[in-house]
Amino acid sequence: MDILQFFSQHPDVFLLVVAAFSLLIGSFLNVVIYRLPRMIMNDWNQECREYLGLKPNAPSEVERLNLYLPLSHCTQCKKGLKPWHNIPLISYLILRGKCAYCKARISMHYPLVEFICCIASVYVAWRFGFTTQTVGALIFTWVIIALTFIDLDYHLLPDQLTFFLLWTGLFLTIFSVFTNSQDAIIGAIAGYLIFAVIQGLFKFATGKIGMGQGDYKFLAALGAYLGWQQLPVIILLASVIGLIIGITQLTIKRQHKSTPLPFGPYLALAGWISLMWGSDITHLYLQKFVM
Repeated sequence: MDILQFFSQHPDVFLLVVAAFSLLIGSFLNVVIYRLPRMIMNDWNQECREYLGLKPNAPSEVERLNLYLPLSHCTQCKKGLKPWHNIPLISYLILRGKCAYCKARISMHYPLVEFICCIASVYVAWRFGFTTQTVGALIFTWVIIALTFIDLDYHLLPDQLTFFLLWTGLFLTIFSVFTNSQDAIIGAIAGYLIFAVIQGLFKFATGKIGMGQGDYKFLAALGAYLGWQQLPVIILLASVIGLIIGITQLTIKRQHKSTPLPFGPYLALAGWISLMWGSDITHLYLQKFVM
């Protein structure tokens, strides 16, 4: 009996494997969330200095950073972490949320990402079973988790992630995993243009920028992954979620109404809901209000 047949016949074991693997992925996503924006900003800094004709920063002045080096370390005392300090969720609980060396408080951000990644991944595996759809849905889930937390922290949706999601979605249409190629291409074009046109009209009317181009690209990626038919569901859900959370923040945190709020997390949540139940939502709407 090969491994594929074994997982097909033992879905409970498959879910356990997904849970364990997704915890490791969650740990890697923490690295991406922490380092990728810093890497991008380092590049921007160097490009700006070059454009302005300034002398490039000396190597000692630039944070040498990529997704694999330097190895995991405490952001406070900079000491390297041992393998047993880096076990997803478990190490955080054993260390009681503190660095093993300097006892600095470890942000809840890290176990939260790992926990969300694990729960969402297991649900995806349970929802789609041992199929190619699970592979596609897991990739989708992991990328939007990274995009969500980066946008929350930096108001930034990196091209490296949105384009990866877009091209992966288009590639999967070759095998009709979630949609066909025609619907995906239309979805990518429409997803970009919808927000681009809205932003253009908003800027014409107010003279202000209300939405970044990262949101255009993110919606284009969602359209490529799920097809143009899901765009109305995604936009509606994201707008409702954003409105509720925005009003809540204005009320509880007393933020000024002009305070910019990242829209990427709402798109991510709406996209994931659409991935899971988009067809059911569309069918229910047509049944109740159209037919």
